[in-house]
Amino acid sequence: MRALAHPLRMRILSLVTDRAMSAAEVARELGDSQPNISYHLRKLADADLVEIVEEVPIRGGIAKRYRHIPPAVAAPREPGDSEHLLATALAAGLGARTARRRSDAPGNAETATDAELWVDPQVWRDMVAHARELGLRLRDAAQPPMTPGTVRVSTTISMFEMDSC
Repeated sequence: MRALAHPLRMRILSLVTDRAMSAAEVARELGDSQPNISYHLRKLADADLVEIVEEVPIRGGIAKRYRHIPPAVAAPREPGDSEHLLATALAAGLGARTARRRSDAPGNAETATDAELWVDPQVWRDMVAHARELGLRLRDAAQPPMTPGTVRVSTTISMFEMDSC
């Protein structure tokens, strides 16, 4: 989880989730330098969060294309620092993307939810399944950055059962 401590790495993971991109492509999308993005991609690769899925010849060199394939179901973990780092990284990424949101576009206030609730266990299981399906549908629908006819969107989904105390 330390690999996710840098907020830029969460943004990179978001871009390369289920689609391959080179450091140059990620840099263009994020408005950052290619060497900086390469450094962060190497850190993510060292942590086994991204993998090199192809190497493409480009202008006399080789461009590595990276992809993150998230697990279908996360393994249960003991509470600890890794969850805190993940929550911090998610919050930082959400904050950065929220600052760039279009105020005139649908899906702002009407889709925002932040709640601590008590619900029936079956309702909870159903909602977790719906959230998982929503995440997968969004990933399946994702197009390469700046594809004509697409809109740039942001989504952060984090649902978890809490201790009852």
